[in-house]
Amino acid sequence: MRSAVLVLLAAAPLAACVSGPQVFPVEATRFHYDAVAQRGTVAVEPLPGPSSASLEYKTYAAAVQAELLKNGFTSPAPGAKPDYIATVGFTRADRPLPPRGSPVRIGLGAGAGSGGWRGGGGIGGGINFPIGNSPARWGVVTELAVRIRHGADAVWEGQAQSLTDTNAPDADAASVAARLASAMFKDFPGESGRTIEVK
Repeated sequence: MRSAVLVLLAAAPLAACVSGPQVFPVEATRFHYDAVAQRGTVAVEPLPGPSSASLEYKTYAAAVQAELLKNGFTSPAPGAKPDYIATVGFTRADRPLPPRGSPVRIGLGAGAGSGGWRGGGGIGGGINFPIGNSPARWGVVTELAVRIRHGADAVWEGQAQSLTDTNAPDADAASVAARLASAMFKDFPGESGRTIEVK
């Protein structure tokens, strides 16, 4: 009887691992014509659209602003004109989760900006994974785009995207926004045109 109990206890962590939330990395791509060597004051603004004043937008804007401040930018004084403008846009879409163990490629498209100077109407090329039995669980693909302008010129753009298991404890908007923004600004300004994966 004791041996049977021990076997059950040993199997419990494995079962929890198999049935627990899935974790996916963030893919981020940065583009820049200028390495933004000179820091300055920066104001965060939304891309034009119906969600620009939403509470969810403010969550993503706050995450981007926090990363900008970490990287040497400062907030302008009240009423002062900022040296840089950072525009922020995001999208969220439901997606079925891939079978466990299947390779996942979200597919950030180089040059597919979200209202950035590179044009285009979206950030990425969609999530890809092998076709099989329809998964019973769902996740959310979140895409974040940031463009930094100096005057009329765009000097840096970042794009980040990840799939989130809605059953994960960090699936709330604040956690997702922080994770995407952190990956996007990793080693700022980053290697232009290269897509990195941040776990």
